[in-house]
Amino acid sequence: MKSSTRSYLDQIREKVKVVSAAQLETWIQSDSLVVIDVREQEELLQGIIPRSIHISRGFLELDIEEHVKDKDHRIVVYCAAGLRSALAADTLNTLGYSNVFSLEGGIAQWINQGKKTETPTTLSPQDRIRYQRHIIIPEIGETGQLKLLNSKVLIIGAGGLGCPTALYLGAAGVGTIGIVDFDKVEESNLHRQILHTPARIGTYKTESAKTALIEYNPNLNVICHTERLSVENAESLIRNYDLVIDGSDNFQTRYLINDISVQLGVPVVHGSVFRFEGQVSLFDPTAPNSPCYRCLYPAPPPAHLAPTCKDAGVLGILPGIIGLFQANEAIKRILQIGSPLSGRLLQFDALDSKVQEFRIKKNPNCNCCVQKNFESNTKDLSQGNCRI
Repeated sequence: MKSSTRSYLDQIREKVKVVSAAQLETWIQSDSLVVIDVREQEELLQGIIPRSIHISRGFLELDIEEHVKDKDHRIVVYCAAGLRSALAADTLNTLGYSNVFSLEGGIAQWINQGKKTETPTTLSPQDRIRYQRHIIIPEIGETGQLKLLNSKVLIIGAGGLGCPTALYLGAAGVGTIGIVDFDKVEESNLHRQILHTPARIGTYKTESAKTALIEYNPNLNVICHTERLSVENAESLIRNYDLVIDGSDNFQTRYLINDISVQLGVPVVHGSVFRFEGQVSLFDPTAPNSPCYRCLYPAPPPAHLAPTCKDAGVLGILPGIIGLFQANEAIKRILQIGSPLSGRLLQFDALDSKVQEFRIKKNPNCNCCVQKNFESNTKDLSQGNCRI
């Protein structure tokens, strides 16, 4: 039996192309290369070769097409000493990949020759348990979960929209959540603002939200910005985050969030609610031809046509629905998966349980994202009273 196994492995080695550590070191500088580490998760702590992606040998057939779609792309696979990578290279050849190499001697040879390695950032055992259902999804995996844990999201407004968004982003493992709000919890908030409780009436919403989020996920980094969003502080707040959730309830604040985010190149997930109707969209200044909020609403409607929830009322469950759409859009944007709502406005009617989608075109004359007339916009906003 041992003889037949050895014979089989010798045949594999003869068929598979190999590359030396020195040659791979020069190839790593090329964009037309994918390096795949096929070791098990616990082996990665010994170090990885720069630019590697990890697909353990047991999942190679299932996951390879998610990472390498072009079957003529140059691929180098490696393991500890070169045996598993030879088997992996043979498998990839069988799957139709035509330009596959196995690293001769594996990472052991790479290290022995003094080549550079990196220490990977890996999930803790506790995180692997908590986020297991994420990790087993091919589109997320451990790499995606690490992206969530390393991401920073600013939620503007700890009210009806901000509460469910924060809760589900925290549950999903978004590592740093900033919350901007200057209000205190009132009893009239409790029918829709699910992070707050009767016991915390009278406390600042930021602190109340932080208490709830940390109780649910103790590993979160929750930063309270207990202040009113204004022209003076918006830039300093937003620039420290990867993405903004707009949970405000008035046009003045939405324009301010939009204008600063366009300047800084920070995506904004917009949400709004009115009685039984809600809207959500993504305004992403990093995406080609993406419109901004001013492309959708160049000027605010008269005040009597745009009352706040305090004046017009809102179905308590509606902000939860729209907030979850916002959380979903944020996670998609962080992970760079799915079809973003950039250039699309999703509208939900709670009475008819009906979802409609409308296209938003970039306004070629937009004063913000096209003409970049930020100074004029800021002057207009500074005359108003931005609230959340």
